[in-house]
Amino acid sequence: MDQKTQSNPAGRVDEERKVHKRDSNPHIFRPVTFRSVTARNRIMVSPMCQYSAVDGVANDWHFQNLASRAVGGAGIVFVEMTNVEPRGRITAGCLGLWNDEQRDALVRIARFVKAQEAVAGIQLAHAGRKASTAPPWKGGKGLTPDLGGWPIVGPSALPFGDGFPVPQEMDQATIAGIIGKFAVSTRRAREAGFDVIELHGAHGYLISSFLSPISNRRTDRYGGSFENRTRFLLEVVEAVRSEWPDDKPLFVRISCTDWMDGGWNLEESVKLAQLLKAGGKVDLVDCSSGGVDPRQKIDLRPGYQVPFAAAVRSKAGIATGAVGMISSPEMAEEIVSSGKADLVVMARAFLNDPYWPLHAAKVLKAKIAWPSQYERGDIF
Repeated sequence: MDQKTQSNPAGRVDEERKVHKRDSNPHIFRPVTFRSVTARNRIMVSPMCQYSAVDGVANDWHFQNLASRAVGGAGIVFVEMTNVEPRGRITAGCLGLWNDEQRDALVRIARFVKAQEAVAGIQLAHAGRKASTAPPWKGGKGLTPDLGGWPIVGPSALPFGDGFPVPQEMDQATIAGIIGKFAVSTRRAREAGFDVIELHGAHGYLISSFLSPISNRRTDRYGGSFENRTRFLLEVVEAVRSEWPDDKPLFVRISCTDWMDGGWNLEESVKLAQLLKAGGKVDLVDCSSGGVDPRQKIDLRPGYQVPFAAAVRSKAGIATGAVGMISSPEMAEEIVSSGKADLVVMARAFLNDPYWPLHAAKVLKAKIAWPSQYERGDIF
């Protein structure tokens, strides 16, 4: 009897014990490239309104808010919803990019974010019928002119809800004018030094309100059929691309469902994503949901919107971002490693912890460098 048989009476060949080992290179910490822009990891700071600007101009609050997330290790850092005209602001404290003063205030933010080796992004938007409201900590209700509000516009003369102002239905000239303003704001975003633009087509704001039959009751070429309701977004994409370099990426955030019977749904979202993919001008769909009507019934739970990102990615063949109550490193890693999305897009987790990526790397046993100035903190 040979030595191997003596040590293994059953005649089995000894094998190395198979134990679970963490990937030393977790998927969320792997680089990702869109056109000429490469992010150091798959973690994106979602655009988060701060309601703290004066006349649409970014200030020290905005600088520290975004700078700290770049220092904290995020791959892509997005400036909050930034509006293309004054009447497009949600509140009087929202950012704008309709003049050069606003552009110049954003230059140092983009420059600092990029100096930390993060990608600097900006979300361009128009609030439409959800404009002219008080900030959330003052109730968030619609403001009449006597309370500091301003006239608002939308695809149809339908208010967002009870107590909200009625928007003026946009005529062809108003539609064309706002599309042109998206292009002008894009030029200023380019001049400010941003690497990526996201169009806000979600949450019931102007683009979203054109997409949804809940808020769009038009009977012209911008309403009714799917083709007509998506026309405004597609024309905005064309206008933005006319001012945005071919080698820089463009993202679009959409609400994949209105969470209402008779509203925009996932099937239409996939169809829209297929159009965006075929057009070759959009690089990623940021998959959120809801916001078009306060009567919505949302199935709220951690990761509740991840299936939308997975469906759009698999059926449209376009990159997606997953968003919505993603907070644990393990959940974020599973989303990307399983192919459900290309990016994890987080907001509240970053409000809670600007250094979420550095701490997530500890949990996932990833080897990433802390900023030199903070190395002494890398002991816990």
